[in-house]
Amino acid sequence: MKLAILTDSEIMMTLTALTCLLTGAFVVGKLFEKLQAPKVVGEIIGGMLFGGTFLGAAAPGLAEGIFNSYDEEGKVLNIFYQLGLSFLMFSSGYNTKMDLRKANARIFLSLFVGSTVIPMVMGLAFVKRFSPHFIGTADSYAAFLLVFIIGIAITSIPVISKIFFDMGIINTRFANIVLTASTLQDLCLWILLNTAIDIVLSEELVVGNMFVVIFLTLALFLLVHVAGRKIEKVHIHIADASFMQVCFISLFLAIAALSTLKINMMYSAFLTGYMIRAVVNKDQNAGEKIKCITDFSFAFFIPIYFALVGIQLNLLHNFSFIRFVIFFAIAFALEWAGTVLLLRFATDLRRKVIWNFGITMNARGGPGIVLATVAYNYGIINAEFFTVLILTTMLSSLIAGDWLRGQQKKDETIFEDLKGENG
Repeated sequence: MKLAILTDSEIMMTLTALTCLLTGAFVVGKLFEKLQAPKVVGEIIGGMLFGGTFLGAAAPGLAEGIFNSYDEEGKVLNIFYQLGLSFLMFSSGYNTKMDLRKANARIFLSLFVGSTVIPMVMGLAFVKRFSPHFIGTADSYAAFLLVFIIGIAITSIPVISKIFFDMGIINTRFANIVLTASTLQDLCLWILLNTAIDIVLSEELVVGNMFVVIFLTLALFLLVHVAGRKIEKVHIHIADASFMQVCFISLFLAIAALSTLKINMMYSAFLTGYMIRAVVNKDQNAGEKIKCITDFSFAFFIPIYFALVGIQLNLLHNFSFIRFVIFFAIAFALEWAGTVLLLRFATDLRRKVIWNFGITMNARGGPGIVLATVAYNYGIINAEFFTVLILTTMLSSLIAGDWLRGQQKKDETIFEDLKGENG
């Protein structure tokens, strides 16, 4: 086998493009961190600086010369894009923890149903109104419907976790309930997204096949979860020198193997991270090696992924600000209303606490971005809806962070004392 090669000039331009993307993500991401805003939002905006909204509009020749200097440059950059997505989902899976405490069960179930089932069902009423403007080249209404209702209900574990960590409330009862509900919510939504992708790849909606995909996706998680619980009880030691290689092999092998079962790459990476957490649970050295992988990923691959998401956004063409505002208002209101109404009906939490849950569950973060990019790549949604979903993700994450910090300044006990002193 003889490998195809890039010329010195092509290599130089590829590295230049990566440098621009990484620099934009780093600088604007750091700025957002200074402002106590989600870093991911800054990384996306850092990529936008080189897209059609800014550099591509002001100096299209320069932008084209950097990011499309040779025929295959887009494909080369897409490799880094896919690796960033894979490592992001791997990290999400590794940091996923189901913590179902009996004392929180009623609140947890009410929060899950209120923030997931209710807004998705209510969102069905708006699908036909938006589909003519937002449906993608795959022209699959069934797949679009699933993505639309997922976009309304999705919540970000990584962004919420980072906000909780920065505020020093990661170990509070409020944080535990939110993260557990978000974990189950994201699992359900990944299953629906995997189903939407299968519908597009099958080029038709076969109800039997759809249920097979749903069953298989859920069964895989349950299998990994049960196996992980068993493995947690066993002390497994892997030599330091080889463990990181084992992780990479496991990740890429799982992606390749599960693709034959119509399980998409992002979900395969999520399952791999979830399983590896169980394997290294009792091995501190292995845990440190995983941290090295995630630290490097969040320093290189994942910022480039977010920057490449941003560079695809074009607010000057194929974008309606009015439709964005309407969709954002509907998505935010439905998830907030479903969460608040059910918690008020089914629990005795303080009103301020219920409002905090409603705002927090609206933070869409990383999962919202993954939803948008995957759906766009498969042609389920068009460029406008891709932009709308990304902007909805960015704005909702900013609102959640600012709201929670404001609540903490007013009452430092609100995240632990959920029912009040007499509750």
